[in-house]
Amino acid sequence: MSEQALAYELIEGDRHRHSGDLVHSHHHHGPHTHDEGPHLHHGHSHGLVDASIKRSREGLIAVGLSLAVLGATAIAQLGIFIASGSVALLADLIHNFGDAATAVPLAIAFLLRSERAEQYAGLFVVAAIFISACVAGYEAMSRLINPHTPTHLAALAGAGAIGYVGNLIAAQIRTRAGRRLDSPALIADGNHARADAYVSLAVVASAAVVALGVPVADPLIGLGITAVILRITWDSWSTVRGNHHSH
Repeated sequence: MSEQALAYELIEGDRHRHSGDLVHSHHHHGPHTHDEGPHLHHGHSHGLVDASIKRSREGLIAVGLSLAVLGATAIAQLGIFIASGSVALLADLIHNFGDAATAVPLAIAFLLRSERAEQYAGLFVVAAIFISACVAGYEAMSRLINPHTPTHLAALAGAGAIGYVGNLIAAQIRTRAGRRLDSPALIADGNHARADAYVSLAVVASAAVVALGVPVADPLIGLGITAVILRITWDSWSTVRGNHHSH
């Protein structure tokens, strides 16, 4: 084939790429995982089957990586909780284990390569964020009604800082992958980790205000964080619902 003919074929292929043609069908039969060269690294740029498999794999890697980060975070916090017996830290731990629960339907959706399963996973994530807000709100209200001054403040602040960093890293992994893969469910789960990062930050702030001798500020911070999580719930619902209507 002459260079002109080859260039023409490439241009024609480029033109038909978005109409669902398997541009490289003479090279690729069925699923493959080898490196396809620098010009094929965007998931939408070649065969539909390939793009689907690649997206599934990238989604599972993002979910697994963020889960490993959160697992390490929860284990570190669990040790400090056993030592300090802090109720605020227990709430933070519950949030982190809740994050692990939302990873399950997301991982299943990516394994199935099912858009519908991904939408359901997104709704599950939004529900989990809302439950986080309810738990944080309940804890804050019960602290206002029945004041309780936490102890082991340095350990508590340390655990909160660990939770904040761990959740923030998990949020970035999920959000970046969600945007790259055009997955509203993964973006929503990134928002979920971000909400939990704020809860962890509240643990640090609570330890600080109690140390300063203003324990009543502890539940007030909790109420403020509840409002932040409710806002994140709404943003995530808009993200997932927007995707649902666009199909």
